[in-house]
Amino acid sequence: MNPRILIIEDDPEIAGLVDFHLKDQGFETERAGDGETGLARAMSGEAGLIVLDLMIPGLDGLQLCRTLRESGSRVPILMLTARSEEIDKVLGLELGADDYLTKPFSVRELIARVKAILRRAGPAPHDTPSHDDGAQEPLTYGDLTVHLAKRRVTLNHKAVDLTAKEFDLLAAFATNPGKPYTREQLLNQVWGYSYTGYEHTVNSHINRLRAKIETDPSNPRFILTVWGYGYRFVEMEEAVP
Repeated sequence: MNPRILIIEDDPEIAGLVDFHLKDQGFETERAGDGETGLARAMSGEAGLIVLDLMIPGLDGLQLCRTLRESGSRVPILMLTARSEEIDKVLGLELGADDYLTKPFSVRELIARVKAILRRAGPAPHDTPSHDDGAQEPLTYGDLTVHLAKRRVTLNHKAVDLTAKEFDLLAAFATNPGKPYTREQLLNQVWGYSYTGYEHTVNSHINRLRAKIETDPSNPRFILTVWGYGYRFVEMEEAVP
């Protein structure tokens, strides 16, 4: 059964067009025309994906996205905007949007993006993503422990508060210790879509991760820079408290 899609868009023509074609693809939909209504419906937990306009009345798309992610919601978000400035795209991705589409867009492209996001999210997008089968033991690197199934991280036995994307990034590293990644590879793996040209989004997430899990972020023990290439995670035998 296809998940319900929440469309938060104040332009009735665009909202109607998106609604019509999503229904034509077999999706159940609901609509909201402003940020406050959209947030209330999003917080109900019934939506499997949100199509979110950036410039909506009241609470705008970026604020709504931030509020949702801070509440712990991991429902996938496809952000729409009529503005193509780079800062909007970077902010959208860093606040937790899963993909970004600039108006005007083709219906075919919209449907393709929606289906791609849902394929990555699996049958229950709001649940824990499957980095492991749930039976795997937590991954421990010195005094850092990553509980994949529970989506929890502890440092010196104290919980570390990570955003959804920060955890996904750390999980990608921790499940492949020693493997070097380029920024583009991390964008594709963690954000799940090709964001060529926005590799600095990875840099900002790495910096925030280091600030939370490294004793000295300028001299990291866990997320190491591979000069001229990208980043890699420390191997277990290298990680010492």
